[in-house]
Amino acid sequence: MIDWPLAELLPHAGDMILIDQVQEFSDEHIRTGLRVTAGGLFNRTDGSLPAWVGVELMAQSVAAFAGCQARSKGTPVQLGFLLGTRKFSCNVEHFPVNAELQILATRSLQDDSGMGVFECRISGPQILAEARLSVYCPPEAQAYLAQAPGEIV
Repeated sequence: MIDWPLAELLPHAGDMILIDQVQEFSDEHIRTGLRVTAGGLFNRTDGSLPAWVGVELMAQSVAAFAGCQARSKGTPVQLGFLLGTRKFSCNVEHFPVNAELQILATRSLQDDSGMGVFECRISGPQILAEARLSVYCPPEAQAYLAQAPGEIV
């Protein structure tokens, strides 16, 4: 397990951090985990977590991957963007309360411009969700956000 606090790896705050821990990190993948608990921002009335939140769990795992990379290089964590999701599939409609979920994100492509593609999987008891995420981490995120609409950097 990685001991770095998630708040130092993710550009999220408070209740928006949905994953619980980074379990494993390498140059090509990250494994994160969470135990579904009731009372979160996205929980259903029965306390379970809708399966569509799985896309955010995958995206936060990819963000944690970038955060671990930055942290291991001694550079600041950068803001990134989820551009799209392809082929999301899930065999359940929701993740039940107390389910222990494992999220694996494996980098399949990343270029110098900040574009990346990750193959992601969520697994747990009788649970399997998969998707391919396209992400973008601009070299100068604040300048990117400040540019006028339609302006090319």
